[in-house]
Amino acid sequence: MSSSTAPLASAAHLAVDSLLASDVTCDLSGLAVLEIAGPDAATFLQGQLSNDVRHASPGRWQHTTYNSPKGRMLASLVLWGDDQGFLALLPGDVAEFVRKRLAMHVLRAKVTVTDRSEMYARIALAGPTAGAIVRDTWTNAPPPGAVLRSGATWVLGFDPDRFAVIAPRDDAPALRARFHAHAQQAESATWDWLSIRAGVPVITRATQDLIVPQAANFDALSGISFDKGCYTGQEIIARTQYLGRLKERLYAWHSDAHAIAPGTRVYSAVFGDQSCGTVVNAAQAPNGGIDLLAVVQTAAAESDDVHLGSPDGPRLQRLPLPYALPEPSSPTRRAL
Repeated sequence: MSSSTAPLASAAHLAVDSLLASDVTCDLSGLAVLEIAGPDAATFLQGQLSNDVRHASPGRWQHTTYNSPKGRMLASLVLWGDDQGFLALLPGDVAEFVRKRLAMHVLRAKVTVTDRSEMYARIALAGPTAGAIVRDTWTNAPPPGAVLRSGATWVLGFDPDRFAVIAPRDDAPALRARFHAHAQQAESATWDWLSIRAGVPVITRATQDLIVPQAANFDALSGISFDKGCYTGQEIIARTQYLGRLKERLYAWHSDAHAIAPGTRVYSAVFGDQSCGTVVNAAQAPNGGIDLLAVVQTAAAESDDVHLGSPDGPRLQRLPLPYALPEPSSPTRRAL
């Protein structure tokens, strides 16, 4: 089965109720909403993004990446279909870059790429009974990988008890009041932390054009299609897959540090004074310290000797991921 046909099919979904004692709701205004619309939108995106956009229907979302010609990620997106084309949720600090770059490649295609962030409120809901709150509001709760549409509102199911709501701004006050009646208000960093514990990396400006998608586990997250045809960066991504050259992976870690910035380098005695990886995302952990995702050389990760910022910096404690990583591929002569 193509990786794009079953979002998160290989992942053991995050049990949010084991991480949160109560339901929380967060403002996600730090995320932007792009609309890619027009009769040629599907064909256009098929040549731009890593996943097979034919499976991003109005009822399904997918992880996907937008890459440089060198196969390195310029953005990570959550993509789903609508009546006009597609909508994408991505970090606000890279949204305008992505919009301009996509628009530059439209050429004669009947496609528009528009930032719709001002039209929509972005609200998160997570916790032990978040699914019940969603069902009480819309009579149904989308399972992981699914999108529930109600009028001009979309509800994205990330896990059985973790949802993102994209709603018209005029509807947002009533929705927030409803959620606040059942869930505690939390900072957006809580959503960031839940995404980290779910093992889902988010590419921001600090980590643009540094990492190939497989190194950030987008193959494990069903974010890459290896049989859909050509797209920007596809040749390098395919060679990484079929020639067995992947020597680093995304892992989850904990640190007792007070703050960690994306892009911070990590080190291990296995590699001496040479950096062996990069922090992708980090967020305050509820019980103290920082949880983070970092792409690290596999040999260093397996040594259990990884340090933050310098060879003698704070030692990182490896945390489990809620999904299995694919077995390393053996080199093959498969045609690219």
